[in-house]
Amino acid sequence: MAMQFTMTLSRRLVTSAQVIASSTIAIGVLAQPAPAREWLNPPPGDAQIGSSLYQQHCTACHAIDSNKIGPAHRGVMGRRVGSLAGYKYSAELAASRLRWTPQTLNKWLADSEELVTGQRMGFLIESEQERADLIAYLATLK
Repeated sequence: MAMQFTMTLSRRLVTSAQVIASSTIAIGVLAQPAPAREWLNPPPGDAQIGSSLYQQHCTACHAIDSNKIGPAHRGVMGRRVGSLAGYKYSAELAASRLRWTPQTLNKWLADSEELVTGQRMGFLIESEQERADLIAYLATLK
């Protein structure tokens, strides 16, 4: 009987050690840091062309000085993402801890969902030069 108890206890200890080891490995895999984002500087942009592009692509949802479907754009450059008072952002965007810079705007306009998963903007600008022109224009809206 004592031998059977010792064997049962040994099996339980081995099983417990395996569970702990498996859990530690799983936690280690889950705790891996996300790969670093690559921030690309857009090429030089033309604010005058960007103004025309803004009228074509952005004004259906945005305005310079008032919120519409999207937030107002005056003062966007340098502002913390998801922080404009009076506009209701998605929880994901409000929690993003990003700041609008030429690099973040470039990524946002190329693929907003890749930048902040769960955000609500479903529009992108495929042309790198058009993104640069829009960013140059947005930088003038102080």
